[in-house]
Amino acid sequence: MDVVRTVMRRELAAYFATPLAYVFIVIFLALAGAFTFFVGGFFERGQADLESFFVFHPWLYLFLVPAVAMRLWAEERRTGTIELLLTLPASTFEIVLGKFLAAWIFTGIALALTFPFWIIVNYLGEPDNGVILASYLGSWAIAGAFIAIGACASALTKNQVIAFVLGAAICFLFLMSGVDLVLAAFKPWAPPVVVDIVASFSLLTHFNELMKGVVSAATAVYLVTLVACCLIVNTLIVELEKAA
Repeated sequence: MDVVRTVMRRELAAYFATPLAYVFIVIFLALAGAFTFFVGGFFERGQADLESFFVFHPWLYLFLVPAVAMRLWAEERRTGTIELLLTLPASTFEIVLGKFLAAWIFTGIALALTFPFWIIVNYLGEPDNGVILASYLGSWAIAGAFIAIGACASALTKNQVIAFVLGAAICFLFLMSGVDLVLAAFKPWAPPVVVDIVASFSLLTHFNELMKGVVSAATAVYLVTLVACCLIVNTLIVELEKAA
């Protein structure tokens, strides 16, 4: 765990050593506010909740989180520092985990800075703070899944733009798999069990449950499994690069 902490601190410092961190945080806060108050109609709804705030998070993450994850490995490969990193007295998985945690903590910091929204809704009414807390945790969990996917994409190339596009495309597939438009393509020929399996892969479906304050075992197992699988695939990709 010492290695994981060392890599994590290194990556976090790298984020805040460049304008990327501050640009991401400012854009995230600005877009979150715009969607909440202008698109989501926070005041027009007349309800003391943050549904209009959280409902747009998956779509914000779709474009912003791959931008955070794209540099995790692509930058190391471009600058040639990946060879030095892999000579550390640590397993590849520990390095992968450290990088993932750094990016996840960074997005958690950005999400935590939205606390004024929580204060505002409590000032205006009496919301169910348990549901809001579950929504925050669910939002952070979805961001973690996107980061794990984006890290895999970043490990495949030394070009950050390609890593961003590939990561965003894969995340989009995981978001849309439960949408009726996608399921309609399977229903005419696939048995119901196949349709249900495809729908179960949708991050959007699981997030909608979390946004209602429902933390089911199926959702928890799915998110943990998705992140774990992505970290394992990420490790295998880096190992192949190391062997080459």
